[in-house]
Amino acid sequence: MSGTYETEEERQTARRLAAWRGAERSLAHRPPVTTLGERLAQLAQEAREVADPEADIDLYGNGIVADLEAKVAGLLGKEAAAFFPTGTMAQQVALRCWAGRTGNATVALHPLGHPEVHEREALTTVSGLRTVHPTTEPRLPTADEVHALDEPFGTLMLELPLRDAGFVLPTWEELEEVCEAARARDAVVHFDGARLWECTTHFGRPLDEIAALADSVYVSFYKSLGGISGAVLAGPQTVIDEARAWRHRYGGQVFQQFPAAIAALAGLQRELPRLPEYVAHARVVAQALRDGFAQAGMPFFRVHPEAPHTHQFQVWLAQDAQVLTQAAVEQAEETKTSLFGRWFADGPPGLAVTEVTVGGPGLSWSADDVRAAVADFVRRLA
Repeated sequence: MSGTYETEEERQTARRLAAWRGAERSLAHRPPVTTLGERLAQLAQEAREVADPEADIDLYGNGIVADLEAKVAGLLGKEAAAFFPTGTMAQQVALRCWAGRTGNATVALHPLGHPEVHEREALTTVSGLRTVHPTTEPRLPTADEVHALDEPFGTLMLELPLRDAGFVLPTWEELEEVCEAARARDAVVHFDGARLWECTTHFGRPLDEIAALADSVYVSFYKSLGGISGAVLAGPQTVIDEARAWRHRYGGQVFQQFPAAIAALAGLQRELPRLPEYVAHARVVAQALRDGFAQAGMPFFRVHPEAPHTHQFQVWLAQDAQVLTQAAVEQAEETKTSLFGRWFADGPPGLAVTEVTVGGPGLSWSADDVRAAVADFVRRLA
């Protein structure tokens, strides 16, 4: 990264990115730290693998974008699908469409759900919807909690997995029951499936069987699949037809989107088949982290969930977040081994958390490798 930095925050960000890029081994997968030229070269290679370079370029959603929509609809077992530039837009449109059909603008969802935490109150400010919370527990709501909700709602929105609670999932039976409970309340079910791709191992079901529990599903391409951007909303043909109209009104009818579509198709081809392997190894890594912290004598640590539900999980330590981030950066700079990314003070006072995502690079790490890296990391906190 080149350039001058006006603030200390910019300088620290540049240092972190340089450390991660310079690391020869990385446990936790992070968004690519690449140059523009590197990303363009990768995209050109992906285009040769998943598309016909001689085909016409897309215009307002046809061509390769329509191909992507059809592929995702097939994977999820839905009648139709529409590509959106962002998941925030896709979900607002989905929930707005369902509000019109149910006659109820109230959405039941978890207070840690993405629309409540990361979208600046867009559901209410932009779309005129309101939200209610079946539970405040750090997990998805249960069927009993949905039955007991003391006011009507038109849509039950379930984020699978619930990221800010630790990438947690219900059991398959619990998921079936909560969807049935919503329909008993005359509501529809929408899945926030930004990370649905990696849920098949936990549920022991294929994607289309999981998606069949919901009336509509949103999926993302840049989180688990390594895409550039973009999302797809899948559901009944009539809902998707209306969603396309609202997409236009919301400013999502983009002239050309072939780079995002190419990267998404490449991710479906390259990463989707490997996700079960990532999930399995995440459980090995999580156990090794616990063992490493215990052996290093850390007075408090928590790996959550203990057995990760997906290939992502949280690590909590009773340390200052800036101190932990500094130690992670110094470890990457000095040993060329990157164990953790950035830490955040998002929980109770005195605790800091980081997210660990086990992807392709993490598969080469044995349990012994993880424990050794933990020991080196903890020494830097002394």
